[in-house]
Amino acid sequence: MFKANVGSCTSTNAFEAGKTAGMKAAEGLSNPKVAFMYSSVAYDQDELIKGVKEAMNGVPVIGNTSFTGVITPEGFITGDAFVGIMAMEDDMTVGVAGMPKGIDAITTGEEVAKKALENAGRTDSPNYFYMVAPPGEEEFYLKGITKVVGRVPFFGGSAADNTISGEWKLFTDKGSFADGVAVAFFYTDKKFANKFTGAYNETNKSGVITKVVGNRVLAEIDGVPALEKYAEWSGKNTKDLLGMNLLGATICAPLGVKDRLGDLVAIRHPMNGNEDNTMNLGNNIAVNTAIIYMEGSVDELISSTGKTLNELKEKLGANPGAYHLVHCGGRRAGIDSRIDEVVKEIKDAAGDVPFIAEFTFGEYGYEQDGINTCGGLMLSFTGFSK
Repeated sequence: MFKANVGSCTSTNAFEAGKTAGMKAAEGLSNPKVAFMYSSVAYDQDELIKGVKEAMNGVPVIGNTSFTGVITPEGFITGDAFVGIMAMEDDMTVGVAGMPKGIDAITTGEEVAKKALENAGRTDSPNYFYMVAPPGEEEFYLKGITKVVGRVPFFGGSAADNTISGEWKLFTDKGSFADGVAVAFFYTDKKFANKFTGAYNETNKSGVITKVVGNRVLAEIDGVPALEKYAEWSGKNTKDLLGMNLLGATICAPLGVKDRLGDLVAIRHPMNGNEDNTMNLGNNIAVNTAIIYMEGSVDELISSTGKTLNELKEKLGANPGAYHLVHCGGRRAGIDSRIDEVVKEIKDAAGDVPFIAEFTFGEYGYEQDGINTCGGLMLSFTGFSK
């Protein structure tokens, strides 16, 4: 039967923290098949992994650094040093693989998928998979993986640090790296569900993307410089949106793009306002598609966590064995000192089901029959049935 357990530690000694959290997560489990781990950037991640391997020898580990902390049934685990681990066991096969970026992101995605198949001892596509990458090229790693296994439901999030300065790491039990991708392929007959949402409110302010530079620089909306159009929609002055000011100003008022059937609005977080009135976004966009001005209060950001978890339970339609919760780090920054309210929302909705929540700089998921996709300022909540 499916079982999961969660452990955490705040020791500043990386090896001891990994060992302690690993031992706690392994309690009551006889044969864990995989362990998700999320940690502070303050650690030497390779020492942390050594500690986990001391506690759970032979168990595949996968994860990344998390923004400011993690949430477990114990509460919000934070501080200069923290690590949270959720180990899972069942009659299932899990193939974990990770590698630094090679020639390009698509090729690396293909290679990591092939390695995960090899590590699982399988040649067929998994029932679902988990992915972690750094912020920047998530969509291209996904394209590479999809070339190998086809469209398979997935979930996950992008590695984060505390200062948006590139200190993040992702890792498996084989080691850590800053740029690359890691996956866990799951083979099981148990139910799985993912709820992927921004939980923002759609407004009637929208326009057509008429110019993009590269993949993530929004240059024009309806032929108007993007920062000017955003300032018009938000009632702000463009000068107040320059540089990193834009990132904070848009947490409660981001942009969104709809999928082709309108089932999902994937959030696009404006990250930086440029002097030429273009803006850098956290995910890819395309010319001649619509972009929407979205809104949400801090109260709604908080309440959406419990609401989304309850929606996930309904979507799973089976007795839940564990929850894996990806929560955007930007949302967490906007929530700020009210994070304990999020803890209460999640714990009330989860009940006695084990869970771990990480804070990321990008979130991955899908809605119904739509393709897998990536977004920012979103929640990607996943449930595994017993």
